[in-house]
Amino acid sequence: MKFSSTALFLSAMVGSASAFAPIATPSTKSSSSSSSSSSALNLAVGEMAPDFALVDQNGKTVQRSAIKKPLVVYFYPADSTPGCTVQAESFDARIQEIRKEFGAEVVGISGQDVASKQKFAQELGLQFSILADEGDAVRKAFDVPKALLGLFPGRVTYVLDKTGVCQLVYNELGNAASHVDKAAEKLAELKPAKKAAGANPFA
Repeated sequence: MKFSSTALFLSAMVGSASAFAPIATPSTKSSSSSSSSSSALNLAVGEMAPDFALVDQNGKTVQRSAIKKPLVVYFYPADSTPGCTVQAESFDARIQEIRKEFGAEVVGISGQDVASKQKFAQELGLQFSILADEGDAVRKAFDVPKALLGLFPGRVTYVLDKTGVCQLVYNELGNAASHVDKAAEKLAELKPAKKAAGANPFA
């Protein structure tokens, strides 16, 4: 009887979460707990991110250490799912701002193969690379936590500075659209301050 009750509880949890569907507004608890969740991750703020080389939707190999600019690395559960579609579209809508305003780049990573990446990118017309992490080797290297009692891959965004050092870890499965906002906030903080007009260059 106890086993039956547990099974019903898990079933209800999965059903109510709608798998990877986004939630319109994150709860206060979710937002405030993101930093504490981050501390449980292997890659923490101030640490060098693992290097990786993965193939994107265009057949191009993208190597983390070869990107000499701030980099947003976001891990998402799966291609073509509702929440992951919202997340990809939100990053794509601001990709030009991220590149021009912050001099940064974005890559998305999940465990599906290159063919899946091609299909997903074509469906949305994505202007940035989504990378095929078959076998989840890079996800494991970053030690990205699973979500919903360990039933699903987690949705976590990392912002790295131009040297590859982690500056932000944002762990939020439900509100997929919030990831680009958090990333942009951190990129704005990393942006070098402009010198005032007429300032003494030797000061």
